[in-house]
Amino acid sequence: MTLMESQFGFCRIGTIPATGVTAEVRNGQIMANSGKTEKATPKKREDERKKGNIFQSKDVIHALGLIAITFIFKLIISPILLFIKSILKDGISKASLLSDLTVTVTMNLIVEFVINILIIIAPIGIIIGLISFILGGIQTQFLFNVKKLKPKFSRLNPISGMQKIFTLRSLVELLKSLIKVVIIASVLYSQINFRLSEVVQLPALQLSDAMSWIGNTIYDITIKIAMYMAIFAVADYFYQWWEHEKELKMTKQEIKDEYKQTEGDPQVKSRIKDVQRKMATMRMMKKVPQADVVIKNPTHYAIALKYNPPKDKAPIVIAKGKDYLALKIIEIAEKNGVQVTENVPLARGLYAAVEVDRQIPEEFYKPVADILAFIYKLKKSKKKG
Repeated sequence: MTLMESQFGFCRIGTIPATGVTAEVRNGQIMANSGKTEKATPKKREDERKKGNIFQSKDVIHALGLIAITFIFKLIISPILLFIKSILKDGISKASLLSDLTVTVTMNLIVEFVINILIIIAPIGIIIGLISFILGGIQTQFLFNVKKLKPKFSRLNPISGMQKIFTLRSLVELLKSLIKVVIIASVLYSQINFRLSEVVQLPALQLSDAMSWIGNTIYDITIKIAMYMAIFAVADYFYQWWEHEKELKMTKQEIKDEYKQTEGDPQVKSRIKDVQRKMATMRMMKKVPQADVVIKNPTHYAIALKYNPPKDKAPIVIAKGKDYLALKIIEIAEKNGVQVTENVPLARGLYAAVEVDRQIPEEFYKPVADILAFIYKLKKSKKKG
């Protein structure tokens, strides 16, 4: 196998003549384009799924999670603000009653305040975690792959790390991150610019009014960000689907190899069938000498019949053949003294209607009975003679 085409420095690009696959020679190694043009088979998809290679869009999870959190925030913001207000009032009143604010007292007040804030944040964090878990599970059908959690020392390789930085996927992820930053920054800027006059007046408001304003502003900002992120997530969903399908594509050779593994090599199966057919034919030909009569259509069809009245309800086809096989049946029958009679329509009818080792149908009873009766009379007359 040779590689032809132009040479550029340490890299030579060309085509492998026998396959038409584009290849690249780098430092003496052939790096061929995979030529994956075929859609993944169900087995390939299932194997990749077991490995943890599942189609999912993280941006869809983030967008839906943000929307859910925003509406939950809208429902719980009022009680949260009241709780924060009571914490602040309680802390201020305690501090004002103390004549001497020592470091210990101050630290106790701070710790108490932090604990109260954590009481607010913890349930929200748990809710966010549950929402993310459920949304992610819906996309992956709650499939967990332990193999992906195992540490890989190859990830610590700086060379492979640099190679990953300059891949198309990494560039797309970078572009997506920049777009999200622009979306968030644009929403924040527009909201702050729109509410600038209100921000200036904020210090003059009562604590409850100020906190209510902050809550409403946060809600407005998050709902707008969530809407833009949802639009972005739809685009990312289709991109991730396209990328996933591209990764799963197979070469024609891979599909052939998979078929051989699951169904067996077609050539081997064909040879096995040929051997089985030959063995069945040999067994059938060995039964011809046991026949009572062979009905033929001069050279094209031959049907060997055997009838044992006490045992059989009707005559049985013990052998049948066409063309060359028909001639062999006739030859064996004549060598073994089996009566051979010519009946064109009967031979054709029996060949088409009855399989080997099966009784003849009722429609053939009369003509076959006439032939057998004639043969039995012939045998009796020979014995008498």
